[in-house]
Amino acid sequence: MGSIQILFVLLFSLFLANCYSKQEDFLLCLSKNNTTQNVYTPNSPTYSSILEYAQKSPTWLNSSHPNFIASPKEESEIRPVILCSKKIGLQIKIKSGGHDYEGISYRSKFPFVMLDLSNLNKIKIDLNEETVWVQTGATLGQLYYSIAKKSKVHAFPSGVCFSIGTGGIISGGGIGALMRKFGLVADNVVDARVMDVNGKILDRKMNEDLFWAIRGGGGASFGVILAWKLKLVRIPEKLTVFTIRRKLEGNRNLLQKWEKIAHQLPEDLLIRVIIQNAVSSAGNDTKKHVEFSFQAQYVGPVDKLIPLLKQYFPEFNLERKDCFQKITSAGAEKECHEVSWIQSILYFHFRKLTDAPETLLEKSIPTKKSYNKGTSDFVKTPIPESGWEMIERLFLEEESPQIIFEPLGAKFDEISESEIPFPHRKGNLYNIQYLNYWSDNSESISSQKIGWMRKLYKEMEPYVANSPRTASLNYRDLDFRTNSEGYSYSKAKIWGEKYFSGNFERLAKVKSKVDPKNFFRNEQSIPPYSTNI
Repeated sequence: MGSIQILFVLLFSLFLANCYSKQEDFLLCLSKNNTTQNVYTPNSPTYSSILEYAQKSPTWLNSSHPNFIASPKEESEIRPVILCSKKIGLQIKIKSGGHDYEGISYRSKFPFVMLDLSNLNKIKIDLNEETVWVQTGATLGQLYYSIAKKSKVHAFPSGVCFSIGTGGIISGGGIGALMRKFGLVADNVVDARVMDVNGKILDRKMNEDLFWAIRGGGGASFGVILAWKLKLVRIPEKLTVFTIRRKLEGNRNLLQKWEKIAHQLPEDLLIRVIIQNAVSSAGNDTKKHVEFSFQAQYVGPVDKLIPLLKQYFPEFNLERKDCFQKITSAGAEKECHEVSWIQSILYFHFRKLTDAPETLLEKSIPTKKSYNKGTSDFVKTPIPESGWEMIERLFLEEESPQIIFEPLGAKFDEISESEIPFPHRKGNLYNIQYLNYWSDNSESISSQKIGWMRKLYKEMEPYVANSPRTASLNYRDLDFRTNSEGYSYSKAKIWGEKYFSGNFERLAKVKSKVDPKNFFRNEQSIPPYSTNI
């Protein structure tokens, strides 16, 4: 064996010994605090199932795994995990729902503990006050279900995908089907409970700056969010949902009309656009084409919706009778339903309206994995014909891409850019979410799929907001660059101002106060403020 090989073996042996020592020290530290019951190592029988359930975006399944998984059932169990991790030198990655696009809650280059909050899911509703306290590990589905069981005229304006954890979507800002009327998820938070780096629990009264930061600035940069107090909103007993489908070819003018007026529609009406590939058949021949769907929600009954559509979108040709007919075929050109709020949640997530509300409580691990890469943009001026032509051309190169366009305006225009860290307010027409899906996660396939997404993102540059080009934290993208080893504030601004614009500096100053030594950190966490370049 050569000297270089011997040196490598020795260094690797020292690395393993150091890791083993840290594991032993961490468990010993926890045992002194009587907190080992819900902590798992890779040798624990339940470790793999907990990790697999955490990976809602399993693209990074083969990346580094946590040295420990802590799944507390009581908030008091979190403090020893923080203090012992600090003492031993382990990072903490915080997971509520596990939907983060880049998997940073369950992977790291360094030894770490995954703090799995999914067992902290208590929900307490006060209809007299019209508020709800929800622990951060509860999913949106659990929250929606609990509200619907209590009231037919209350809702909470949050995301479409109901398996997302409240901890992540709220701390990232959060958009949803009710946002044009009621604002972002984070706009409807009235209090919170957060455990800081010293294990102290803080609320809004104890630290107003921290309360500002976690509503859209990413909670995992500042501490462990334990629970949110949310403002419930009043809705009618009946809402209306509908979908209009068209081929992209020959109908771009309808999309361009949507771009110009969707953000100006009455606040009760949200019409989003979903673009994806489809296959048409003619005899024995099949041909791929690009189609788009207008998927919409009106906060009111059909009879009030139809006059609005005749005014703004007579091209939809939607009649009252269409909303009370049974749809006999999937992918019909138009469909419409008058529904309860909880049914609208199922509809927007492409579930059957006849599915039981308990569908929202699903916590099973999918047997068929779907891998993906996502990113986002905001748009301030309508995309010209050349942009739509480019999108269609690139979509036909790929198998399962998707773009979702969600209109802003209404409530968004009433809230200032600095009210919370989420700055994408007046002047933005809509948000874009890009996705590409694949089923084979081999290195060659995944590289090709991610490469296509990067190509599309680059081609979109002339058509979206710029200086800086902006993005949504809830669709985190590490292609925007990541924190270097020194967690430099000036370098972090490169990606930070995409998400937060002028609010990034204030976020860093809050970080300096609540976590000056940067214990809570990840690839795109807020670093402490510094004037050093």
